[in-house]
Amino acid sequence: MAETTTQPPEQRSPTPRRRLPRPDPALSLIALALLALAALDRTALTPVIQNTLSSFGHTLIFILFAIGSVAYLRATGATALLAKAFQGNEARMILMAAAFGGLSPFCSCEVIPFVAALLAVGAPLSAVMAFWLASPLMDPAMFFITSGALGIEFALGKTAAAIALGMMGGFSVKALAGTALYTDPLRTAPNLGCCDSKGPAELQGRPVWAFWRDALRRQEFQEVAVQNTLFLGKWLLLAYVLESLMLRYVPSEMIASILGGDGIGPILIASLVGAPAYLNGYAAVPLVAGLLEQGMSPGAAMAFVIAGGVSCIPAAVAVWALVKPRVFASYLGFSITGAILAGLVWNIVA
Repeated sequence: MAETTTQPPEQRSPTPRRRLPRPDPALSLIALALLALAALDRTALTPVIQNTLSSFGHTLIFILFAIGSVAYLRATGATALLAKAFQGNEARMILMAAAFGGLSPFCSCEVIPFVAALLAVGAPLSAVMAFWLASPLMDPAMFFITSGALGIEFALGKTAAAIALGMMGGFSVKALAGTALYTDPLRTAPNLGCCDSKGPAELQGRPVWAFWRDALRRQEFQEVAVQNTLFLGKWLLLAYVLESLMLRYVPSEMIASILGGDGIGPILIASLVGAPAYLNGYAAVPLVAGLLEQGMSPGAAMAFVIAGGVSCIPAAVAVWALVKPRVFASYLGFSITGAILAGLVWNIVA
């Protein structure tokens, strides 16, 4: 009889457990919202879905144009032009950083490796602050989606506010550079990166505008386009579902009484609740459109998108990862102050 050996149970290699895929938060919220609606008010389910798809279709051309523009900028390497904003005279750096911040196709965490490299080689904190404040507020995709949902005037106003906020923060830091507030501003071991980012390497070299002649650049265009289609699609669908529910169930009189009117009160409220109420910059656009339809004042709408864009969690984490708490506090102070000023101005000109 052949001898057999058995391995003691404690020495056997454990069977690897299969990890279930993590549910997508945006798609999960869409499903939960529609399931809850079907359970609580079945007759409203079809109208809400129809209104959601109609609103999404209305801005689809802007979404597609935004996806294409961001993919083109990334595939050509046009982001390399950003490095020029941090060269030369400090005042010029602040102006250029604020302007480029509103044009760069980076998400809030993608700027971390770039900013970390700039700070490490001695770029002035004033110019970096200008870029940080402007970057979360506007980019090519945001501009076209905002234009489609809120109008070209609001998109241009938000762009101007983003640049002005960056300049305000940058020149304020420059003026206070010698004080204890901005002495030794960096953390000793910054956390570089919270998403899949290529970092400063893609900011080197010259742009190649005819990217389709290079196989790697064509692949980059395709990957960025697909990623942004999935990202924008799911978050905007969620936003339009929430907008449809808000228009159906939230009394317009309540919105008008809290966030309506031309006084500073609605602007202050919108500035303070901007961060906790913000899903992300793209999802906020349809929600603001719904609030405006319900009676929100134009100034409060502008204050909400400015304060929420700068102080929402992804943007705030990008700053917290690199600088000390006192500098982070000043970043938040600039965002709230800038949001209030932008709201007051927009109430006058809108």
